[in-house]
Amino acid sequence: MPIRQLSETMINQIAAGEVIERPASVVKELVENALDAGASRVEIVTAGGGLNLIRVTDDGSGIPEPELALAIARHCTSKLTEDINDIRSLGFRGEALPSIGSVSRLSIRSRTATSDSAAEIGIDGGRVSAIRPAAANRGTTVEVRDLFFATPARLKFMKGERAESSATSDVIKRIAIAFPAVRFTLAGSDRSTLELPAADDGAEGSLRRIAQVMGADFPDNSIAIDAMREGVHLTGHVSIPSFTRANALQQYAYVNGRPVRDKLIAGAIRGAYADVLPRDRHAVTVLFLSLDPAIVDVNVHPAKADVRFRDPGLVRGLIVGSIRQALADSGIRAATTGAAGMMAAFRPGPASYGHGGPANGHRSYDAAYRASGSSGFDAARSSQRPLDMGFEGAGFEHRGLRENEQAAFDAGASADARAGQTEAAETLLGAVLGAARAQVHENYIVAQTRDSLVIVDQHAAHERLVYEALKNALHSRPVPSQMLLLPEIIDLPEEDAERLALHSETLARFGLGIERFGPGAVAVRETPSMLGETNVGQLVRDLADEIADNDTVETLKERLDKIAATMACHGSVRSGRLLKAEEMNALLRQMEATPGSGTCNHGRPTYIELKLADIERLFGRR
Repeated sequence: MPIRQLSETMINQIAAGEVIERPASVVKELVENALDAGASRVEIVTAGGGLNLIRVTDDGSGIPEPELALAIARHCTSKLTEDINDIRSLGFRGEALPSIGSVSRLSIRSRTATSDSAAEIGIDGGRVSAIRPAAANRGTTVEVRDLFFATPARLKFMKGERAESSATSDVIKRIAIAFPAVRFTLAGSDRSTLELPAADDGAEGSLRRIAQVMGADFPDNSIAIDAMREGVHLTGHVSIPSFTRANALQQYAYVNGRPVRDKLIAGAIRGAYADVLPRDRHAVTVLFLSLDPAIVDVNVHPAKADVRFRDPGLVRGLIVGSIRQALADSGIRAATTGAAGMMAAFRPGPASYGHGGPANGHRSYDAAYRASGSSGFDAARSSQRPLDMGFEGAGFEHRGLRENEQAAFDAGASADARAGQTEAAETLLGAVLGAARAQVHENYIVAQTRDSLVIVDQHAAHERLVYEALKNALHSRPVPSQMLLLPEIIDLPEEDAERLALHSETLARFGLGIERFGPGAVAVRETPSMLGETNVGQLVRDLADEIADNDTVETLKERLDKIAATMACHGSVRSGRLLKAEEMNALLRQMEATPGSGTCNHGRPTYIELKLADIERLFGRR
């Protein structure tokens, strides 16, 4: 087949295949155009998941009538200067509108502030109609109908209406976080209305918009980030270790205001939380990177979802270091959702029995009733009996328990250490974790502050304390190494061997002695003593892969930290050990002084706090 020039329609449809993946992609492009036009209000309406209708209306600067024809032509844009390295807008290629118009029925109606009337132009499957007058307020309305009607094969790959609607909502939320001063409305017959009111453009307004998108719990369980390194500015909020999600969908990242899904940023977030989260849990984050447009390439992905940094090691180090520093500086904090879960567990369930006892919906009373049988229930012998029902012969008086029954409770004091026999010092009650009052089930420390009740898992807490001490000892000096009897020669691609040689000094501090051995190999002469017998070849190849991806040697550090975690688990206070009041209070003070002690090495919370106000609500006092 001879080489020939493709038609303009075919070219646009090919471009649409790259840029317009689904209805949410169309919404993204149109909303970005509205924001680039300076809109303060953006309204989106969809139908049929966006396949039948997408309408985006804004109050931006509008498009002058003479420029409407250019707006739907390929590679025509007002956002790009002659310098491709100086991109300061969300869009810049000039491909979105002609690409959308080639696979749908597109109409654009726009009016500028200086125009007496609006103008409208349309494209139907690539065929452009003449410009005509129209009635409209200042701004632009773009309407897309019958998406992919011109490429029916693409329709077969669309998901259900609900899935497409959900993807559109996610796009709007992701963009809205970066523009708190803009009011967003998403409505339609295929969805419930999403409305995000405009907020201030400052830090408080940004946090308010984040709460609108991510839920009211996030601000109370997050830490502010603000750091600068070599011209790269990082701001945002990250969750405390005990506030997590089952997936990474609530990790939002922005580069110069542009929403991105970048694997380097995602990997940096994982690395920052590696010590405090289990593998199946993910932090909740909103991070904004601001840097010179010349040192980041946003033109590496058709949908501009990925970016490439000139110095990826700098960006990764900034994110990891800033998050870890913020977690350390924030002190010990428990997620507010833990208290909510505890309240839900304490709250009585509905009554499901019909006898005249004091039901009030208590499940334990119901269990006792069922166990005894409905006909043979004896309230005097029930373990769930109230304190005063007139059964004086059964050990009860009108004044409550007699002395011998009360002594039975006191006799069990050896099973649970009671730290609260004496009044706690006022200074201890003012501490973050308060004063230890008791140890229950030989594993949980019950402490009291001035306005809350704290329950601590003694094993999990001490495990974290031992782990942090081991890590500090491990990384405060070079890691001890063991000399191999015979150096192990590892064959590698030339570029991997070169990367390892460049990082040989850093690897030596972690106990791994590496040197070049010919053009495509390295010789390993020493390995960290802590690793014992290990697969040296696999370790070196893993390090080479990580250096290629992130320009770091975290793999070796993570392996050493994992061994320290195992040692901490076996060397910490075991469950079932009785503690004296002094020991419990000492453990609480150590937790307050140790960064990251809100979770154990496996990511489980070490304590839960229940505010006095919540306790009073449980008892109906509020």
